[in-house]
Amino acid sequence: MGIRFFFILCLLWSFSPTAQGRCHTEFQDSLPAIAPDSAVKINIFQRIYKYFQDSNEPKDYKKFDFSIIGGPHYSSDTKFGLGVVASGLYRIDKEDMTLSPSNISLYGDVTTTGFYLLGIKGNTIFPHDRYRLDVNLYFFSFPSKYWGIGYDNGRRDDDYTDYKRKETQIKIDFLRKIAPNTFLGITGMYRHVNGKDFKNPAFLYGEKKNISTLGGGVIVTYDSRDFIPNPYKGIYAKLEQKFFPGFLGNSYSFTRTEALFRHYTRLWKGAVLASDVDAIFNYGDTPWSMVALLGSSHQMRGYYEGQYRDNDLLEAQIELRQKVYNRHGIAVWAGAGNVFPKIDKFQWRETLPSYGIGYRWEFKNRVNIRLDYGIGKGQSSFYFNINEAF
Repeated sequence: MGIRFFFILCLLWSFSPTAQGRCHTEFQDSLPAIAPDSAVKINIFQRIYKYFQDSNEPKDYKKFDFSIIGGPHYSSDTKFGLGVVASGLYRIDKEDMTLSPSNISLYGDVTTTGFYLLGIKGNTIFPHDRYRLDVNLYFFSFPSKYWGIGYDNGRRDDDYTDYKRKETQIKIDFLRKIAPNTFLGITGMYRHVNGKDFKNPAFLYGEKKNISTLGGGVIVTYDSRDFIPNPYKGIYAKLEQKFFPGFLGNSYSFTRTEALFRHYTRLWKGAVLASDVDAIFNYGDTPWSMVALLGSSHQMRGYYEGQYRDNDLLEAQIELRQKVYNRHGIAVWAGAGNVFPKIDKFQWRETLPSYGIGYRWEFKNRVNIRLDYGIGKGQSSFYFNINEAF
């Protein structure tokens, strides 16, 4: 899930060196001779220009380096809207500059279809990297579509029911280093999904429309990435086992196993090759609100999120990221994904492709704003977000 932007590209171009130089020259040439005090009072546009010009400069002297940007956007599912994204970098231990800084991202969006979103995501690295705290919180309301569970239901493009999906999620991971680059910890998650105004409730096959899920478990990670929001090199691997038992108040009792592996390497000047493999396996009485969803702003870009869904999911992608000039870059990727009820029901012929191209603008030092256009089987979509897809 992410905020999807289209016209923001024009806004970002306006802060490019070419546009900046022309605007700056024209502005200076048109100014009459005025007193310094008067010039300061009317310099608001130059202040905005300087804000974005300096936003990607490292600011190690600041306790909290925070910047914000926003603009209009358009996508096929949410239509016209206005979004805001922000990024903050900070260090708990200012003396150790060898560690990747902690980071936090905030995002918000509202559109003409009634979609609205507010979220916060961050990674806190404690002194000597002994502990890490990862947090992901969001709330959204989205006029959505539901095809049902399974590949066969998802591929029937016109056979769905409209409904309004209101979702809240809080996920917190707390980890302790147990070996070089290796962490062990606990994870907790709460998700509430309220499906309202189903035009055809029969698609739920008798399941509840309003479902709260609470659970927790253990997590182990290996992380040698040089910079979490935008790695140039390193490996990130995670194995997570969560339990959602009935005694926690869950109407549906089940367990979930998630695994991922990501690798980053430099190819040539300004180029990074990133690869990503993800897997989700659910066991037990999994509710419709918690099955694995294919498609998002991070994996399988180009697909309507949740059109294809089932108990289990496997997906992989590879992405080439190339810095082109100054703060501008591009990315191209290709990937594939598959949803299935259980491992012995996996079908290669049901594997779906994903590929696309994206634009990158360095909003802060090594923190990119990304505008992606993803293409799937018979559908496509624009995405705007902060930080790389993976």
